[in-house]
Amino acid sequence: MPTADPAPPGEPRREQLLNAADRVVQRDGPGASMNAIAAEAGITKPILYRHFGDRNGLIGALTERHTSGLLAAVRAALDEPLERRDRVEHVLDVYLAAIESRPQVYRLLTHPEPGDPTGAGNALAPALKRIADEIGEAVRAQIDLGSDGPLLADAWGRAITGMVLAAGDWWLEQQPCSRARMVRSLADLLWGRLATAAPLPQAAVPPGVQSPDAVQPNRAPGYGT
Repeated sequence: MPTADPAPPGEPRREQLLNAADRVVQRDGPGASMNAIAAEAGITKPILYRHFGDRNGLIGALTERHTSGLLAAVRAALDEPLERRDRVEHVLDVYLAAIESRPQVYRLLTHPEPGDPTGAGNALAPALKRIADEIGEAVRAQIDLGSDGPLLADAWGRAITGMVLAAGDWWLEQQPCSRARMVRSLADLLWGRLATAAPLPQAAVPPGVQSPDAVQPNRAPGYGT
């Protein structure tokens, strides 16, 4: 039987409850109920409401947890001192690894349930906008695209993010190939002008960095790491 909340409200207990919610979402999918989450946490539903207000509040807390982890992972990948092709593949791999590691959480954040009044299903949109901004800024800071550079950087940041979102959604649903092959396929599509543009002086790759063929995509952190 669920018990009274043994811990005072605070971050440790909140994290325990979010961990329980993650497990239930991974098991039951985006429609996971507050009853199931409370049972998983070993508490009564009123205690869950006390911590999060309502289901919308819980979804908001899960959204913040997972999108902040994804943003941090993408930002770190963009800053890796890799050859340009390796960096492209690494960023792609970070995103695909994140959605692969927690597919039901990804669906919760991107696919609304019919009639769901909580706002879940569009929760990833602000994080994707920030990712697009970060990619655009990285392109602007590292690659010489001439007088059209600022425009191209902003456009490419949004185009790359949209492409990877759509392709990743399809790949996660259909599983047509390995993640490594999907990374290479998307990188091949992106490679055009990115391959031929000169680096800006401050974006030169440090000596001793491995060649593009020597570095393989790494297993990347999931949403919540």
